[in-house]
Amino acid sequence: MSPETLAPVSTLVTPPTPSSSTEFDQYVMSTYGRYPMTLERGSGCRVWDTEGRAYLDFVAGIATCTLGHAHPTLIDAVTQQIQKLHHVSNLYYTQEQGALAKWLVEHSCADRAFFCNSGAEANEGAIKLARKYAHTVLGIEHPVIITAHASFHGRTLATITATGQPKYQKNFDPLMPGFHYVPYNDIAALEEAIAILDGNERQVAAIMMEALQGEGGVRPGDRDYFQRIRKICDEKGILLILDEVQVGMGRTGHYWGYENLGIEPDIFTSAKGLGGGIPIGAMLCKAFCDIFQPGDHASTFGGNPFATGVALKVCQTLEQENILANVRARGEQLQNGLRAIAQKYPALISEVRGWGLIIGLVLNPQSELTSSDVVKARSLRGFCWFLLGQRWFALCHR
Repeated sequence: MSPETLAPVSTLVTPPTPSSSTEFDQYVMSTYGRYPMTLERGSGCRVWDTEGRAYLDFVAGIATCTLGHAHPTLIDAVTQQIQKLHHVSNLYYTQEQGALAKWLVEHSCADRAFFCNSGAEANEGAIKLARKYAHTVLGIEHPVIITAHASFHGRTLATITATGQPKYQKNFDPLMPGFHYVPYNDIAALEEAIAILDGNERQVAAIMMEALQGEGGVRPGDRDYFQRIRKICDEKGILLILDEVQVGMGRTGHYWGYENLGIEPDIFTSAKGLGGGIPIGAMLCKAFCDIFQPGDHASTFGGNPFATGVALKVCQTLEQENILANVRARGEQLQNGLRAIAQKYPALISEVRGWGLIIGLVLNPQSELTSSDVVKARSLRGFCWFLLGQRWFALCHR
């Protein structure tokens, strides 16, 4: 991409009025803590605000813009599909949905796919599938799904209950029953929880984990931990669900996060990077637990030709442009650079961790510096980073 392409184009910048953010807040609910900038356009790995300032985008729409901003393939896919067929509902077969499902199945351990609109919806589908499997196949009357502390699975009522973070659940009770939390990467705690829950009658229907905890501080799953979970699930007939919403679709340098762990889940979910910024979600499973029947689950917009047609092009571009190799190379380069900084300033930075291009920087708890301080300072220098907690923040580059 030429320097001219990356330079701000004054004719495209509309000067903001002093009341622009005030007017925005007047009509939009205050559900987000927004940074004091209004982004207007993007190209590649850069975005520009309405003042014409350029930023190197390490947020990527929160691990979503798989191909970056304004990728020619994405532009062409959107243009062609909207001119052809964009939505007809799931009352009919569509070529695009079938083609995307085929690609996902052929590039994963899954046998079937269900399409929806977001990660939370995909996880809702996985929860429903696990519960039906528990009732109809395992004969469990009161199924329990085990999830991890510090996890994040979505904002719907069921998925915030699955999320092991009380701050997301506060004031939304009564929460959904049927969930139990254990420490992440602690196999002894998991085995103890299963023994207690199944002590009098069988209850554990599924274990639902993230291959790498994103919101929990970019904590990679331990390979031995997940391989032991897989063995436990096989021995006890428990379903293993992996939430791949944030780490799937090449973010870690592999198509799926579970490839870093040497296991295969029974069910996994995808969204975010699947559409490269176009809203889409997917829940995928192996044939033995593909037990949904017509009427069990549905989505009006899920899998429409527009979203699936564009998502298919994103998938094909990942493959054709050898992007996974670049993710691994750039991820190693970025981590090496950050570790060098951490070694130079050990009083400020205690750890660098992650896979591929989802990287977490952990601040020293003894330091007065907070992640908010760092993110604000970097934005003034033309970088978009995002914080995950008081002591850590994430970088999700294109």
